[in-house]
Amino acid sequence: MPLPGEHNFTPDFTLTPSILHDYHTHGYILLRNFLAPSEVDNTLRVFTETDVIERFGYGIPDASGRMPRMVLWNTPGDDVTGMICRCEKVVSTAEQLLGGEVYHYHSKMVMKEPLIGGKQEWHQDYGYWYNNGLLTPDALSVFIPLDTCTRENGCLQVIAGSHKCGKIEHGLVAGQTGANLERVEEIQGDKTGRFRHLFVEMSPGDALFFHSNVLHMSEPNDSEKIRRALILAYNRRDNSAGRKEVTGHHPMYSPIERVPDSAILGCDNFSDFTGKEFLLPANDKTVTAAK
Repeated sequence: MPLPGEHNFTPDFTLTPSILHDYHTHGYILLRNFLAPSEVDNTLRVFTETDVIERFGYGIPDASGRMPRMVLWNTPGDDVTGMICRCEKVVSTAEQLLGGEVYHYHSKMVMKEPLIGGKQEWHQDYGYWYNNGLLTPDALSVFIPLDTCTRENGCLQVIAGSHKCGKIEHGLVAGQTGANLERVEEIQGDKTGRFRHLFVEMSPGDALFFHSNVLHMSEPNDSEKIRRALILAYNRRDNSAGRKEVTGHHPMYSPIERVPDSAILGCDNFSDFTGKEFLLPANDKTVTAAK
């Protein structure tokens, strides 16, 4: 059964008023088949044919000590992942949803390895980004799985409508920044039907565009199947972070050098990460990381 806000992406896809209404009502839209299988395969080569994970990856412990691992970069670069960050179908959708010009805030590949990949605690992305100097939650993330995401291997879970709750108090939960669980439970226990806890099972290439105040989490990977996903973050230009102490964390406004969607398959750069500006764990003040 389709989830609320679920739509099928096609070459002639248009963000209609009805789809925009879904985003503003639920805090997200789910676009099935957003990347073609060949585009997913091209993307995976960046992580399977290079040592980028070994060089720049780090883990963020959950309360049990298990760790989801990630590689995070601030600037898109010119490799295949950079083409996805800069391609028309991603950027134009983000701009229509946020109602103005956006810039690339950062992106990451998050990996939950079989049987050991850890939990991502309940949080809002704005719970992190508030401390990075964003004055308003006029930002969003795009979750694109590179492997099948199921309940067994730790698919994303969201509370639909929770973006209307405003910023929730966050604090450190083990190595992560997590939302106040009493507040999360109050939202989940609301009897009016305004909020729905959903398991977002996805196929490789699907895309979930979600508001920075949407509560979301994912359980550990207790299966024998790996779970990897891209998460692209975009901030509206007029919300550019301006505090000096955080400018080394995620970037201030810089215009996106857009590329056509065909650039994802047309790119054969899987290993030259010149100018990509990977975030080092020591510079991430919102988590306690481990290599």
